[in-house]
Parts: sequence; structure tokens; C-alpha cells
Amino acid sequence: TGPMSLECLGNSLLITLSAEYFEDKYLSFFVVDQSGTAWELDEAMASQCGYTVTHRNRGNIEFRASALSCHSRLEKDVFIVTIQIKTSHHPDMKNATTHLKTASCYYGPWSQRELVCESNYMEVSVRRDVPQTVKDSTHDEPEDWNLAFPEAKAGEVSIWQIAFHQPEEKKALLLSDAWSAGYGFNTTDTRVLLRIPYTAEQIQLVEDQGITFSAVRSSIFYKQGWMVLMVDTTVACPVDGVDYANKTITWTVPKYIQLLSAGVTSFKDVLVEAGVDLRKLSAKEMASRKYVLSNDLNEITMKIPIGAEGGYYKTSVSNGQHGAKYTINLFLEHQWQDNRWGITKHTIIKEIETSFEKVEINITNNSNVSVRLMNVTVGTFLSDVELVNLTIEGTTVAVPEAVQHGYLTNEITYPNGSKAYVIQVPLDAPSIKKEYMRPDVRAYTLNVTLTFIIHPTRETFTVPVITVSAVKDAVLPSATGFCDGKNLHLTITHGNGDQNWLPFISDWHLTSEAAQKYNYSLRDNGTHLAISVPFLSSHVNYEDFNISGIKASLHLTLKDGINLANRRDFSVSCIFSPSELIQCLPNGTVVITAVKLVGVADLDTSLLVLRDRRCKPSLVTEKTATFRFNVNTCGTSRKFNSTTMTYENDVLYFRPGNDTPIYQLKFVCWYAIKQTVDVQYESKKNPPPSIKPGFGALTLSLKLFKEKSYSEPYQESEYPVVKYLREALYFEVELLQPKDERLELHLDDCWATNSQSQDKLPQWPLLINGCENSEDSYTTVFHEVNCSLRVKFPQHLKRFEVRMFTFVQGTTLLQE
Repeated sequence: TGPMSLECLGNSLLITLSAEYFEDKYLSFFVVDQSGTAWELDEAMASQCGYTVTHRNRGNIEFRASALSCHSRLEKDVFIVTIQIKTSHHPDMKNATTHLKTASCYYGPWSQRELVCESNYMEVSVRRDVPQTVKDSTHDEPEDWNLAFPEAKAGEVSIWQIAFHQPEEKKALLLSDAWSAGYGFNTTDTRVLLRIPYTAEQIQLVEDQGITFSAVRSSIFYKQGWMVLMVDTTVACPVDGVDYANKTITWTVPKYIQLLSAGVTSFKDVLVEAGVDLRKLSAKEMASRKYVLSNDLNEITMKIPIGAEGGYYKTSVSNGQHGAKYTINLFLEHQWQDNRWGITKHTIIKEIETSFEKVEINITNNSNVSVRLMNVTVGTFLSDVELVNLTIEGTTVAVPEAVQHGYLTNEITYPNGSKAYVIQVPLDAPSIKKEYMRPDVRAYTLNVTLTFIIHPTRETFTVPVITVSAVKDAVLPSATGFCDGKNLHLTITHGNGDQNWLPFISDWHLTSEAAQKYNYSLRDNGTHLAISVPFLSSHVNYEDFNISGIKASLHLTLKDGINLANRRDFSVSCIFSPSELIQCLPNGTVVITAVKLVGVADLDTSLLVLRDRRCKPSLVTEKTATFRFNVNTCGTSRKFNSTTMTYENDVLYFRPGNDTPIYQLKFVCWYAIKQTVDVQYESKKNPPPSIKPGFGALTLSLKLFKEKSYSEPYQESEYPVVKYLREALYFEVELLQPKDERLELHLDDCWATNSQSQDKLPQWPLLINGCENSEDSYTTVFHEVNCSLRVKFPQHLKRFEVRMFTFVQGTTLLQE
């Protein structure tokens, strides 16, 4: 209970550190010896002295200590271990908290030989049965040892040296040299111990019955009285022997290991037990977990279903892919009796980890469009995963900072310890992409990349989250059109889903530059797109013509700016007078323009001719051909009556090799034979033009410009505009519709209020009956308007300058 719990498990002490207390903290381990000195533990010291630190399921940390570890204290059959743990929130262990734990464990009886295969070291301890010498019968003085064995003279403990037996040579090391090389030693009244890290130089890899062992053949020499004694401290631990098939782990360990049975002639099984995490399991417990333990003639086999109780899954990453590995810490104890050693206990701790298996990550869209909220659940994940970053529109932010971008994250923990993350974002957040899907429906797309970290390995992986929610809130663009006798006009009112749509006429992208090239008018103020195209132009379709008129149409398509899919089609059609196609000049010259009809797709306008096929067009476009000729040429026929002379001709189109025209446009010019014109001349001056009042639909705009040049107006996003007293304001009023050059714009009255309502008081007149206010301290100044690329009809604009002022009453400033 509490932050630390302990268990005595055979010849090991297990201390478990709770993840709830030690999570997100930096830890340092110390072991305390009998004198009270604390020794800080690192990997080298742990494997030399009999300590193991591992991370377990759900973030728990395990500390294991051998009964004969370097700093344990033995009192008969009880070993005592004191551990000190320091924790801090800082890597430099600043302001660390110290936890001290002392544990006493009973262990016995000891076997003649005990072998332990831990995850980071091998350990062998043997009983030393040596006859006691009679007291005072010998004199164990340093000089005596110097005479017999000079090397043992300075020995501080009973162990003198260790000899390693390798195929190519034998190597002996004094205790001090072996300790410096990383080997661990211990002695008690009855036992001698050797501990070997798996990284030791003298380790050999030996194969026995198809299984590879990490082994060291060695002998320890120690002195007792006048005797130099030797014990065999050979140890072997299996390295492999694990197979994975049919969702099952199979672990095989040979029973008769030659290295451990040198000189043995008889062998008898005494006990085979197994378990998980050093805890032995009964046959009933194994059956409930579907474990199978087989003790055959030559080998011990343990079969564990992958995913079975006792093991756990941990998150893993391979090539950036999220997955998992199943881990189980198996424990096998085999005791046998032979004619050389008596009872040998071989304890093997085997942490088995399966290979990487990819795990798909579920992304569930639970968006609630009624409250305009995108809600996405990502997961599930194992408990060792934590969300740390979000990448939003190319910017990576930590989870707490994501709130500033409108992203709220919540962690959901399930009873089995797994977790999921919920991402919530308002539909109207700037990073949510909005696109038109179909009539009345818009698509809202969440595109965010989540970065996760795995504890304790600190590996990372990313999960791209792309979800789309359909919302019935689309407002489609609409259009109105009209014609003024010379042009076709189309005005489109933008909706809320066409921000990235592009205007096209057929496959021709209509840009400002392209419109200017063809002398078209194209204007877009953010809310409306207006286009005006002359009647005779390349992008007008001519559908029919007869004596009453010519039907012409302009078709415009809005296309998706990404995939150029057609989104909306608009068109305007008008009947134009045939007189638009013909001019009968007084000098007998005829100018006739023939148009290509929509129904004659293969007509080549350059091949149009008059009755006299030698008369060809002087000007050709894709859809028109213009002829200019005299009435007495090109096969023109002439007729007379009492008052008029009539000239007729035809514009014809013949397919090659065919004398029957598929296109015929007949035209006629009438000229009066006799005509009397009375001209009255008076010397008095013509009266000034008069203006008659009338009613009609006008479209006006009022804009505020930044400078006197009237080159750059303030945009909608720049309002409200901040100005200081007496600073100049440059206004422009423009007549947008109709585009009739005969019209001229006159400003009658213009006034200012301190409110957005034009009728609210107080008011101050800027213009009165078209003139400056004479009572104004800074009178309104009119500016001349000239033709430019932007201004086609100067008479349709009025520009004036006003000095900045404020409303006062007495000495009080009036504000709304």
C-alpha cells in the first residue's frame, strides 16, 4: 500500500513503486549498507551487485534485490535490504523527496547449488562444506601465507582468485581485478557467490539441445585457515528457446545441461514449478489462465496464449506505425539431484516480448452540428500513451496551448486502463475548412495531426485526423442579368460557400487581366461579382436570328478552385436589334457583321462569303465575320420603286464540295430616291440643356479613399478608419448602373451624423443644393475626375474632400 509495496519471493525481494505516485517524476535509486552509507545505483552496479529495475504494466516500476546482493545483511536465514529512493520534478534532482524502505525476508532452506538467471545478470552460489580446524593448532599469520601463496597475502576477504575456463585458454584474476572487471562476489559462513553481468568479457554462447545459453565456466579459490579450497562456479542461462506460433508463446528449457552437469552420472528430477513475476502458480491457476506446463524426459516446456492474464500489452512504434507488443515475465524453477552436487536449484526469470503487431487507430466523428461543434474521438490507446502536441495548419502546439486555437482536448480512461482522446473544435474556427458539397449543404473539414509519446521509452508517433461533417447551412450564389442594347450584364450575389470558386466562360478563366484584354468589365467587391460583355464579342453565344431580332446569351460557370468541378451555372439572354449587325452608309458603303449560330458548330467564319464568293470578310473572329463593300459590288442586287432604291445581298457558308449553302443571312439597305430636308437656322444661341425630373433604378456606391490620388480605397476589413481632427477625408460617389454615357451624376445634398442612421440628429450639411456649405469653417473641396483605366465615364463620378470634425454641444463632445 502507499507509494511502495514489498514482497518476499523466494531468494528475491520485490519492491513495487506505484505509478500514481511516481509518474512524471525523475527517480534515483540508492542501496544502504550496514554502516548506513547510501550507494547510488546505476546499470553497472545493479548487474554486479544483484539488483534489477524494470518498468511494468500501467507505469509501475519494480525493484528486485537478490538475497545475497552486495549490501544485504544476513541474519541466519533472514536477509535484510534497505533501499532509498529520491524523486524530483527536475532532471537535476532539485528539491528531491527521499523515501526509505527496509525489508526483511526469510529464505531457506538453501540448496547445495543455486543458479539464478535474472534479466541483467547470472548468479551462482554454492555451499562450502569445509572441515573446521582445531583452535590454536595452526598459526595463520601473513608471513606464513606469503611463503605458501604470495598472491593471497593481501586478500581482504576469504575469496582469493577466480579462474575462467575457456576453450582456447584459462585465465585467472585476483579478486580485486575481477571486481574491477564487473564481476560480483559474496561469501557467508556457508556459501560462496559469483555474479556475472551479461556484458562480461568471459561469457560464452554455447548451444545445447538446440537452445543457446549464455555461460561462464569458472572456479573460485578461497582460503580458510591453512587451506586453499576451490569450488566450481559454472553458470549457464538460456538466451533463446522462445517460439511464436498460432497466437501462442512456447518457451523450451533443456533439463539436462551439460555445462552444469560435468562429472554427473546420475540425474533425478526433484521439482518443477513456474509462474509469473516471481510468483509461483498452482496447476489450477495455470489452467484458469490456459497456461500449459510440460515436464518431459529431456525438456521443460511452457505455453502461454498471447494476451493471457499475467502478461500485458505495451505500445510500440515501427517505421512510424502505431502498434503493440505483448510482454510477460515468466518464472521457472527447476530442482534436480545428482551424484556430484546433491540438490541444484535453477531459477530462470525470462521476460518475453512478442514481435511488433500493427494496431489500427479508430477515429470516430461524433460532431454535433446543432451546436456547431466538431467532436472527434481518437483511440483507444494503452495506458502508456500520452497526447502531447497538435499540429494545426502547419503549426505545432502543446496540448495546453491548443485552446488558444479553439481546440479542446479531453482524456477518457476506461476501466481496463485503456484510454481515448476527444478533440472538440467549433465549426467556425479559422482552421476548419468549409466547402460547398451540394445544394444547401456545406462540408466542414477538420484536419489536425496529433503527436503521442510512449512512456517510459519516450518514442513518439503521429495520428493524422481528417474528418468531414455535412451541415445544411449552405447559401448558394444567385444572379440577375439585363441588357442595355449594347452589352449583356450579369451580376452574381455571393453565397457562403463559394469563396474559392472561380468564374469561367466555357473553359476560359475569367480574371481581371483577361477581362481587360477583351474590353470586358469585371468587378468583385466581396459580396457581388459583376460582368459586362459587349453584344459582339468572342464569348457571347448567338442562338437565333430573324427579322425581329438576334437572340444572344452569355453563359458563366462557377468552378471549384481545387478540382475545377462545375458548381453553378448562370446565363443572361436578350434579343438585340438586327440593326446592330448592319450599317448602310450614305456613300453607298455597307458594313455587315455575320454571326455564328450555336447550332452550326463546324462553321468556320473565315470561309463566309457574299453572293460573289470572291468577296470575303475583312475582319474575322471565332464567332463573327465583318464585310465592308460598296452596294454596286459583290453580287448586290438593286430594286426601285417610286420612293426608294433597295439593295440586297446574302452572307453564305458552303461546305467544301457542296453548292448548297448551310448558312444564309439576307440583308437589305434602303435609300430614298427623292428627299427634301428643310433646315431652319437662327442666329440666337441655343438654350441651355434642361433637366427633367424622372424616376428609375440607379445603383450607387460611396467609397472612402486613402489619398488625394483616389488610387486605393479603404477595404471593408480596415474599418473603422481612425482619423484626427482637420485630417482630410477623400470621398468618391459613383453611378454603377446603368452604364449610359448620356447620364451625368449630380450630388444634391450630403450631410454627416454621429450615428450609422442617416436620419438621426444631430446633422451637419457638407453639400447644399450641390454646393459647398458656406457656414463650414473648412468648406468641402471638389476634385476633378478624368478618364483612366478605372474610370470609363468621368461624368458618372463625383469626388470631394472633407476635413475631419466632431460634433459638440457647447463645450461638450457628443458621442453615440
